[in-house]
Amino acid sequence: MKPENEAVIQGLVGSVRKLVRAVYIDSQKMSKQFGLTGPQSAVLRLLVSRGALSSADVSRLLYVTPSNITGIIDRLVKKGLVERIRKDGDRRVALITLTETGRALSSTLPDPIEQKFIAQLADLESEHIQILAVAMNQILNLIDTKNVQALPLGLNQEINSDENG
Repeated sequence: MKPENEAVIQGLVGSVRKLVRAVYIDSQKMSKQFGLTGPQSAVLRLLVSRGALSSADVSRLLYVTPSNITGIIDRLVKKGLVERIRKDGDRRVALITLTETGRALSSTLPDPIEQKFIAQLADLESEHIQILAVAMNQILNLIDTKNVQALPLGLNQEINSDENG
């Protein structure tokens, strides 16, 4: 490593760690305050914005495998926040819909950290946004993320717990 770059590189690595930590802390706050994981709140938000959806649609829209989304929805059903209703005309399909409790809780949820990020980015000049996009892509290429799927923030915690038991 070139000595003149060492401090800057250490600063970049520290910034990435700080970003990861901020996402983790945001997820922990959601869990403590509302009893929801990031993935569970993502499902609730999706149902608020889109209405009743099949598990397959939820899976596709949140970039989560069908088996993982089943576990997430099962836990939301146990909490009384969503329910599965058989679709008229096709009993093989169950639509996931919010219960009244789920709808009430959803209206109190704070914006996830990525929504805050999007709102702040929207206030920047186009040039600045382009520079940030190029820099982020370079960072992702440096750590070889081409096989990493972009999930909505917070989903990795619950997916990993589903895969481990």
